[in-house]
Formats: sequence, C-alpha cells, structure tokens
Amino acid sequence: MSTKRFRTLDLTLAGMFAALMAIGANITSWAPFLQVGGVPLSLQPFFVILAGLLLGSRMGSISMIVYVLIGIAGAPVFAQFKAGIGILFGSTGGFLLSYIVAAFITGKIMEMRGKPTFSIFLISSLVGIAVIYLIGTTYMYVAVNYWLEAPAMTYAAAWKIMSWFAVKDLIFTVLGAMLAPRIYKALRSSSYLSNTQSNKVS
Repeated sequence: MSTKRFRTLDLTLAGMFAALMAIGANITSWAPFLQVGGVPLSLQPFFVILAGLLLGSRMGSISMIVYVLIGIAGAPVFAQFKAGIGILFGSTGGFLLSYIVAAFITGKIMEMRGKPTFSIFLISSLVGIAVIYLIGTTYMYVAVNYWLEAPAMTYAAAWKIMSWFAVKDLIFTVLGAMLAPRIYKALRSSSYLSNTQSNKVS
C-alpha cells in the first residue's frame, strides 16, 4: 500500500501560507491606514483562496490547519493578536474553521482540470469565498444565539454585519484569481505542481 509523503517544498509552502495568515489577520496593526470606511482590510480570506489555488486541496488545507493549531497552541496569530482554543468558541471561530474547508474545496476544484483556465481560477476563488462566508456567518449566528452572552441576533442581521466585509473580500478574491495564474505557472515550471500528485512511497 502506498502513502503520500511531504516534500521539503510542500512543508515550506504550507509554513509560508500559515505565516501569511498571521500577517493578514493583523495587517492593520502595522498599517492602520489600510481601512475603508472603518472596515479593516484583513487579508486572511485572500491568502486562504491563494493557498487552495496554488497548493491544491491537500496542502492548501494543511497549511490552514497548521495556522489554526499554532494559534490554539498559544501563539498570538489570530486577529488582534489573540490566541488559544477559546477563540474557536467565539463569534468568529467559525471563520477559522471555514478557512480549512475553503482551501480544500478551492484546491479540489482546481485539481479537476489538468490545465486550468482563468475561468477555473475565478470559479474556484468565488466558491472558496462563498464557503468562508457561509460557514463563518452561520457559526456566528449560532454562537451569539446559543452559547455566548450577547444580545440575540437574527440570521439576516448576521449577514448584514458581514456584508461590510464581504464587499472587500470579494474584490480581493477577484484580484487573487487574476494574480494566481502567473504564480501557478511559475510553480508548475519548477515542477512543484506537476509532481504534487505523484509524491508517493511504497
């Protein structure tokens, strides 16, 4: 029976995206001007989608798992430099979990095509961002209404709150879909993508 193994490049890229997630979560702490209408320009969804597009379903989701585990272990890599498993049970905990699922689904759509066109990059990206908001917003609604000591919230109100962030993330998602093909091609030419699926040992 054969099993997949990790190459050094796999681990390096997964670690890189985990680090980018930490930076993306707190980018306005270093650059306060990166806000539009008072909404901070978190780059986490952008990096989640890129991880799926460029690393594929397996390594893309693993990179997000690594990020979440680092934060749970106590490193201040979550938004507002927070850490600990308690974040998962807060109103935004669903978004952290959604990153893993979104990276996997985005990568899986990409893997369905041997030579993806721009339309595949765009579709994969849009599906990925939809997954993030569906899981994250629904989780927020459930958390606020069932276990957090907070005023009750309707499902529509939850989506209204997130709509401020959705516009920003949708713009970044489209930009990511436009940027990703060049990076994808560069990685492929370095033999990373062409070998990812064949990394097996007996």
